Amino acid sequence: MFAVIYSFKVKPNQVDQFINGWEGLTKLIYEFEGSLGSRLHKVGELHYIAYAQWPSREKWNGAGDNLPDSATGFRNEMKYACESIETSHELEMVCDLLKSDVFR
Repeated sequence: MFAVIYSFKVKPNQVDQFINGWEGLTKLIYEFEGSLGSRLHKVGELHYIAYAQWPSREKWNGAGDNLPDSATGFRNEMKYACESIETSHELEMVCDLLKSDVFR
């Protein structure tokens, strides 16, 4: 298993747009690209961290070609709402003791 941690700095008054874009794009990546899902966490007023799981690094590296056209709108909404988007960590799984239930 492989995981990626992303950091998002959201522009003032753009939180709802960011979350909408993130949710829409994440659901499409899960459905069309084979991800295992993602969780979004709030760190501060305008700072968010997302943790995304994938079956492998190779699956993550190859993602993007299978998304429907609607992904572009969600991606643009999320990008517009952010001052910065960073991939902060790429992680190989060593042990997994986290209870998992995707998209409640």
